[in-house]
Parts: sequence; C-alpha cells; structure tokens
Amino acid sequence: MFAEAGVAQNVLDAIEQPFADWLRPRLQSGEYFGFVAEETGAVVAGVGLRLLDWPAHPLHPHSGQRGYMLNVFVEPAHRGKGLAKALILRAEEEFRARGIEFATLHASSMGRPVYEGLDWVATAEMGKWLA
Repeated sequence: MFAEAGVAQNVLDAIEQPFADWLRPRLQSGEYFGFVAEETGAVVAGVGLRLLDWPAHPLHPHSGQRGYMLNVFVEPAHRGKGLAKALILRAEEEFRARGIEFATLHASSMGRPVYEGLDWVATAEMGKWLA
C-alpha cells in the first residue's frame, strides 16, 4: 500500500517492526479490527478499523467515539471487482452496529474516488510535523 503511494523502501523497512509491535497488542485486545476478502484461501483485499475516543461533537453528538478506517488495500490483480467498495460498506455497517455516528479516514489519490462514490466528504483536517 505505502510502496504504491511512493514511500521509499528504506522507510518501509524502518517502520515494519514498530508497526508490528504497535499492531500485535491492538489485534489481541480488539482495539484494531477489520475485514479481509479472500480468493482461494489468499487474502486479496483488506480494511483496518479502530474506534477513537473522542468527545461529543456536532458531527456525532451522541457518541464519545469516532470510527477510523485505515489500511484499505486491494491487490493489483483484484482491482476493479468492487472489493474496496464492499469492504468499505462492510466497515460502515460494523461502525453503525457499534453505535458509531461519524467516521474518518485519510484517502490516497487512488482511493479518493471510491470513498467519494460512497458519499464520504473531505473535512477540514490539517497536520503538522512536530519532530
């Protein structure tokens, strides 16, 4: 996913172990969850999900959490089959089932049209490097 977005291999190598260390306990606790699509026993697409502790907000006045969707990826040979759309819709369904009223994500240029086609809209989020 990140390689396709232009991230250098040395950067990917540097984050591999820290990501695995971050992910392992969150998978075990259920803090990080998601869905995959398989074909003949091989994972060909996936989506990761988190619930973020967030104060009540005009966009979600009844919930102290936001949903966050990340790591959406479809293997190149399986693109154009609707897998990303199906996974996103399944993720939305899961968020609703957990009482989540508002969800966010960071879209790549490749993913943006898929999200927009499912009524996701750009927000006013900004970022700043603090290191």
